[in-house]
Amino acid sequence: MSKELQLQAFERLLIIMDELREQCPWDKKQTLQTLRHLTIEETYELGDAILDNDLNEVKKELGDLLLHIVFYAKIGSETNDFDIADVCNEICEKLIHRHPHIYSDTVVKDEEEVKQNWEKLKLKEGKKSVLEGVPRSLPALVKASRIQDKVKGVGFDWEEPHQVWDKVQEELEELQEEVKAGDQDKIEAEFGDVLFSMINYARFLNVNPEDALERTNKKFIKRFQYLESKAGELGKPLMDMTLAEMDVFWNEAKKL
Repeated sequence: MSKELQLQAFERLLIIMDELREQCPWDKKQTLQTLRHLTIEETYELGDAILDNDLNEVKKELGDLLLHIVFYAKIGSETNDFDIADVCNEICEKLIHRHPHIYSDTVVKDEEEVKQNWEKLKLKEGKKSVLEGVPRSLPALVKASRIQDKVKGVGFDWEEPHQVWDKVQEELEELQEEVKAGDQDKIEAEFGDVLFSMINYARFLNVNPEDALERTNKKFIKRFQYLESKAGELGKPLMDMTLAEMDVFWNEAKKL
């Protein structure tokens, strides 16, 4: 599709947004606050579509998210705080500023150097900490991953993967010590340290921990639902089956 047709499609969305905001009772009532949880939900739905590699669904979910962006901009325009042009220009200026190796004479040798330059530029923009860019409301697993990425950008990182694995082993030993001691608060603290170090190790293995865990979630759900269906065929509730009986179908599911 040509650039002209793309712009026409975007203009069509802007016009529809204007009409909905003016005429639809539901759309007229929405605020930044009421849309927030819906936007989070749409983002997760996009994430699911990406993990499923369902490109048609990805297209639909991107449309839903784009609608939300246009909606927020429309609300902002009504209070004269910002509109969609301000939003677009803001991100354009940021991209140009943070890519001096494209739009200026800065030279970089690889992707890692690009990331390091980003963190330096963010600090020059007035940020007091490289961790300011990590949203407070991120889920803990994703937040831990982003924290580690951020500090790596300024050189605070392990040098070799085996060092990270040694740290994982150290944290596991400390967790076991607290489990034996029976102090629940310390057990939780050490368990958190184990998770944090495992997430760090995932980074050294080039594994996205969020994607890896969700992949396992999906695998477990699929196998458990197979178990449920087989129990249904037998007319036997799962709670009435022994673990040995369940294991037969569980092992069948693993082979599928």
